[in-house]
Amino acid sequence: MSSIAPAQGAALADWLAYLETLHPKAIDLGLDRIRAVAQRLELTLDCVKITVAGTNGKGSTCAMLEAILLDANYRVGQYTSPHLLRFNERIRVNGQEASDADIVAQLERIEAIRGEITLTYFEMTTLAALLLFQASNLDVAILEVGLGGRLDAVNLIDTDCAILTSVDLDHTAYLGDTREAIGWEKAHVFRPGKPAVCADPVPPQTVIDYAAEIGADLWRFGTDFNYSGDRQQWAYGGRSQRRNALGYPALRGANQLLNASAALAALENLRERLVVTQQNVRQGLLHVSLPGRMQILPGLPATILDVGHNPHAAAAVGQNLDSMGHYPHTYAVVGMLHDKDIEATLSRLSRRVDRWLCATLTGPRGTTGQELADIVHRITGDVAPVDPFVAQAAEIKRGDGKPGVRAAPRPAVAARDVQVSTFDSPEQAFAEARKLATDNDRILVFGSFATVGPVLQVLRREGRDVLS
Repeated sequence: MSSIAPAQGAALADWLAYLETLHPKAIDLGLDRIRAVAQRLELTLDCVKITVAGTNGKGSTCAMLEAILLDANYRVGQYTSPHLLRFNERIRVNGQEASDADIVAQLERIEAIRGEITLTYFEMTTLAALLLFQASNLDVAILEVGLGGRLDAVNLIDTDCAILTSVDLDHTAYLGDTREAIGWEKAHVFRPGKPAVCADPVPPQTVIDYAAEIGADLWRFGTDFNYSGDRQQWAYGGRSQRRNALGYPALRGANQLLNASAALAALENLRERLVVTQQNVRQGLLHVSLPGRMQILPGLPATILDVGHNPHAAAAVGQNLDSMGHYPHTYAVVGMLHDKDIEATLSRLSRRVDRWLCATLTGPRGTTGQELADIVHRITGDVAPVDPFVAQAAEIKRGDGKPGVRAAPRPAVAARDVQVSTFDSPEQAFAEARKLATDNDRILVFGSFATVGPVLQVLRREGRDVLS
């Protein structure tokens, strides 16, 4: 890759490649550099701003807010990350992805003014999104935090309402290895005197203490807002607003009412600036769409796509699988990044999966299929790895030469009839799962955006409508 900025009018792909080379570190948390460039750009957002942080549930909460507010005819910008198929998914204005030309124009503007300050890929693209929002005459900007909260680029913006969806272990190298430490980092999206909606049913004490320390108006699930429901409908209850007879969100999953409640608590807090009717809520929840989150594709065999990549997310996936009924076989196509808690994540699903198809993810953070297979054998008690599906003669090695992932030893358990195979890519693993599964079985694709994204691409090439 070249470290020279692309020429005027270069393609978005060229710019994204350049951004990978711009800063010495891929992740360099801190707001000093991005704040300095934002000041040079005279960046301001004169609209309602909602910031969404959390370990899991951020994307779903953002999607529900966007759908409801669009139904209420507001001009809405939404910034999320990462993406599944194309970068443009990250920046949406009025429900439409930003064009290549619009994104490139903002990147050129940032490059021209940043001077000696180097920014990471995420910092540059966050600024591009914010500049696009500034130029779009928005009523509302919905901003998803990338990593943590305190030092994340999105925290450059002073929010009007913060949402903390959940706190669990992920990105521990950057945020700490306890819920208390991680909760403290994420709580820094709260602002003095502004509503701070916490949807975690058991928040770390650090979240509560930080809100009190800065004088944020903390709304806790179970205390300040809640939900109830039966098989047909559900209801939201807040401090002074109740919404009854709501249809269940179009997004599937055990935690979606928690996410929906957090979104409605935010809207209750902002009701003097954003008028949202009961019908807007119903229609928004009915039509909300977010690929890759407990996404069940039409047709047989049942195919479920979920980007969950940490133990908390995997536990939710497991609950959702249990609610689907009985299937003779569950085939799990999995690929994960080596900086995740792989063993704990796979353990949450081990009793529900009897055929594992472990895929290699390329790149410096990727894990090989064989490394995943070794962990699967360890957690299932099968200490004699056998590949019943595909014989691969060549040993797969990490492309960057770093040591492979090795989890801590586990006590011996009784061996199960679990079959494990390895593949060079998620596409290959998915193709084999489709060959093996009957119409009565189910296929689960999970573990990373980098696993689900390529599978979605395969399905799109087949003409499947997988993004709605």
